[in-house]
Amino acid sequence: MDDIKSFLKRVDFILILIPFVIGAIGIVMINSITYNYVSYPKQITIQVVAFVLGLIVLVFAIIFDSRHFSQFYLVFYGACFVIQLLVFIPGLGVTVANQRAWIDLGFSTMQPSEIVKITFAIAFAAWLDKNRDDLGTLKGFILTFLFAAPVVALVGWIDMGAGLIIAFMYIGMVFAAGIKAGLFARISGVFILFLPIAYRFLEPHQKERFDAWLHPDDTEIDATYQVMQSKTAIGSGGVFGKGLGNGTIKDSGFLPVQESDFIYSIICEELGMVGGLSVIALYFFMLTRIWRVVRKVKEYFDGILAAGLMCMFAFQIFENIGMTMGVMPVTGITLPFVSAGGSSVIANMIAIGLLVGIGARNSVRTYKNINASGATPPR
Repeated sequence: MDDIKSFLKRVDFILILIPFVIGAIGIVMINSITYNYVSYPKQITIQVVAFVLGLIVLVFAIIFDSRHFSQFYLVFYGACFVIQLLVFIPGLGVTVANQRAWIDLGFSTMQPSEIVKITFAIAFAAWLDKNRDDLGTLKGFILTFLFAAPVVALVGWIDMGAGLIIAFMYIGMVFAAGIKAGLFARISGVFILFLPIAYRFLEPHQKERFDAWLHPDDTEIDATYQVMQSKTAIGSGGVFGKGLGNGTIKDSGFLPVQESDFIYSIICEELGMVGGLSVIALYFFMLTRIWRVVRKVKEYFDGILAAGLMCMFAFQIFENIGMTMGVMPVTGITLPFVSAGGSSVIANMIAIGLLVGIGARNSVRTYKNINASGATPPR
């Protein structure tokens, strides 16, 4: 009983609360966007149910010691491929917006890549833990790349946005594990030279999104038109917005997937700069709480896992808001806890649960990365 009380005292209930506050804003905005849809209120129902289920899995993720996952890292690594490949099973996988990235559950759809982000983070953190002694060498860096590249390639081929998230998680996790910055920079420079080749293998709709980012004034590119409409919506909201439910850009139908990819645009149109900045402030507060977890972790595996999950949230937030303003390419990445999507909500709640659990169990000593001399922290 004393152990339970001691554990509960170290639980960051504020970090648990923030996603629900952000999620409440999301549900209000989804309602504002979809109330004229034929399917209304299905999307609202799915979102609310996802948060209820998310709360359940969050509690389990907090209670269960994440370090127990590390011994099954090969299972989690294999699950990355099995889960993602489910989209190709006839009758199960479905195509939405030129992407066969969803599976049909009957009552709704699920995006497997959302779950893969979590399984990859666990598998890669455990692999880095087991190979920590080699991470300061060129061989060690190449091995980390060979471990992560198949997952990034498969997920990115099916869902470019999710592939970019996992790639960013990879960068954050190898730094947390102790890869030397100079070595990382030199090798990364070589890979950057091959990006034009990788571009050739993208699907036409994926190329279009990068073309729109590189040529923001070319109105013949559909993705450019979408971003222009998004920026118009953001700018038209002014300081205080047009009022909830009164968005004109939203009602015109010119801005696609408003309840998901471009929901931040509608927040700014209806709630103005005040609403938009408030959402950013909540995310910043959430990330600072997560950073406190990363900074205090004493266990090597937990520290790397926490860093990976923080990178996952940070990149999703920056990319989604950035693409609505035209500073990042349109990738279909959702805004955590705000965008419509049950699988996204549940996966993100699992991540929050893991972070809260890690923080509660690692509140005594400070986690330290591999230092410049190559010394490793104690197990």
